[in-house]
Amino acid sequence: MNLRIINGPNLDNIGEREPKIYGNTSLVDYFNSLKHNFTDINFSFINSHFESEIVSVLHASENQIDGIILNAGAYSHTSVAIRDAISAISVPVVLVHISNVYARENFRNNNIIAPVCKGIITGFGVESYKIAIQSFID
Repeated sequence: MNLRIINGPNLDNIGEREPKIYGNTSLVDYFNSLKHNFTDINFSFINSHFESEIVSVLHASENQIDGIILNAGAYSHTSVAIRDAISAISVPVVLVHISNVYARENFRNNNIIAPVCKGIITGFGVESYKIAIQSFID
C-alpha cells in the first residue's frame, strides 16, 4: 500500500511549537517511527507552507497513491482550492488535526475541507496520523 502524508503550514516545527497543544515529539521523529511500525506501507511525506504546492501534490497523487493523510493546518478553515483539489481526485483523503480544533478558537470550527474527505481525525495528538493509517488498513 502506498500512502502519502501531506502537512500544511506551520507543522514542520511540531515538537517545539506550543507543546501544550501539539506535544513534544517532532513530526520527523514520529514519521520515522511510523515507517518502522508499518513496514508493509510505502510512505511519502510532504510538508508545504504553500497552498498551490499542496494542490499540485494532491493532483499528482491520482493513480499513484492508495490514500492520502492530510493535515492542512490552518488551510482546513480557509482553502477552497485544496477542497476543490480533493474533490477532483478519486484517491481517498483522511483529514487529520493534532489538536482538537473544535475545542479551540471559534474560527477553527469552520472546516471547509472535511466534507469532501473520507473522514476526519482530530485531537489525538500525533497519534492522529496512526489512526488515519489504520483506517486505510481496515
